[in-house]
Amino acid sequence: MRARTSGPISSTRDTNTGSGAVVATGAAAVGTDGVGVVPVVEAPVVETGRTLPAAGLESRGPSEDPHPPTTTTATTKHMNPPPRCVPGPIDLQRDTPGTVTAIATEEITPFTTPVDSDALSDLRDRLARTRWSPREVVDDWSQGVPLSTIQSLCAYWADGYDWPARAALLDRHSQFRTTIDGIGIHFVHVRSPIDDAMPLVLSHGWPGSIVEFQDVIGPLTDPVAHGGDPSDAFHVVCPSLPGYGWSDAPTIPGIGVQWIADAWSTLMARLGYDRFFAQGGDWGSMVTSSLGERDPDHVAGIHLNMPIVIPSTEAETDEELDAAESRSQFQKFDSGYMKLQSTRPQTLGYGLTDSPAGCAAWIVEKLWSWSENGGDLNRCFTDDQILDNVMLYWLSGTSTTSARLYWEIQQALYLPVPTVPVGCTIFPGEMTRTSRRWAEAFYPDLRYFNVTLQGGHFAAWEQPDLFVDEIRACFRTMR
Repeated sequence: MRARTSGPISSTRDTNTGSGAVVATGAAAVGTDGVGVVPVVEAPVVETGRTLPAAGLESRGPSEDPHPPTTTTATTKHMNPPPRCVPGPIDLQRDTPGTVTAIATEEITPFTTPVDSDALSDLRDRLARTRWSPREVVDDWSQGVPLSTIQSLCAYWADGYDWPARAALLDRHSQFRTTIDGIGIHFVHVRSPIDDAMPLVLSHGWPGSIVEFQDVIGPLTDPVAHGGDPSDAFHVVCPSLPGYGWSDAPTIPGIGVQWIADAWSTLMARLGYDRFFAQGGDWGSMVTSSLGERDPDHVAGIHLNMPIVIPSTEAETDEELDAAESRSQFQKFDSGYMKLQSTRPQTLGYGLTDSPAGCAAWIVEKLWSWSENGGDLNRCFTDDQILDNVMLYWLSGTSTTSARLYWEIQQALYLPVPTVPVGCTIFPGEMTRTSRRWAEAFYPDLRYFNVTLQGGHFAAWEQPDLFVDEIRACFRTMR
């Protein structure tokens, strides 16, 4: 990972992690992990040339379509297209929460969001028996989620929230699972009705999920139905990161950003997509940048809504001074979660996996802190939307395994430098921002850069229309 620091740092090019990757070599290094800055305490020296296990990239030559068509399909310049598939049942075999026994090796299997009455009864029972912490001693969120806020949300969760109905909404977008190097990967896959649409893989981060993209999939895949231009159409793929939601939890160390990027390349090849765009924020920004570094032969370009850039100079403009101040505030007051997740995710996870109120509070605090909500969380998200996202952590038991991704990158600090065309959108509520000047110095081929007037860290979720506009505008420069 390429390191960010407020002072001198020694770094060296790692020729085995990608064309431009930089790894930190000094104990004073401060690395960036996809949602901010990770302080390194007694940081181990990163071995030059060390790489994480890579997911096996599959041949993109002629092969049998993994989605065998039920009707005739047309071949386009972008893909050997699979047909649309209706979500169907899948037998998930869970040994422990967050661990799914792989069912198939390479086939793609339809997936339906699980609705388990026993799991819902257990959830309501746990909520009813919550032992609440004392009330905060301040009148704001500076000590964390206010007691009244989390109690109100959990009361609705126990008696009002309708998971079967919300799961049905998630299922309106076709979902699937496939196994890559022994790890089951869950993903949404929606093909555009426009044959020559460009494939696009969207990557989420923590504490998000595929829920973030629910309102942008329709406009991206079918722009005509949403008042747009057919030339802006995309075939959309939204995978769940390993250890998140309905993807398997890794059972060995070494499954980090680079492995995920290679896995996404494998997934897109398996779907028949030879050339594709990629987009991401938070961890998705790291994964997307790594895709643009490691697979330039198939990645046509990337868009980042949280570009992680090492400033090339001291802050000079008002924009840069504001970004530096925002980064400083984040490190002082908003980065404690990161320290815990990057050092002791297992210890933290016991409480989050056992207590639904604790799991919800851990996520809700970041939704409030990182969204541009004016102090009112429901200005950005309804309670149903918040709980949809929380449920993907609670029901899957992935609070621990999702946090481990922070631990993984702490073991080998790495920041990819993509060589493909790059586009960046800076949302004003994002906690770490960059300037055009810094971005131009960092990315070899910056094609698009825009600063919006609204929106925060969860851009697709908070401002779906604006997010879609930015995606379209960016990739028009790369088609």
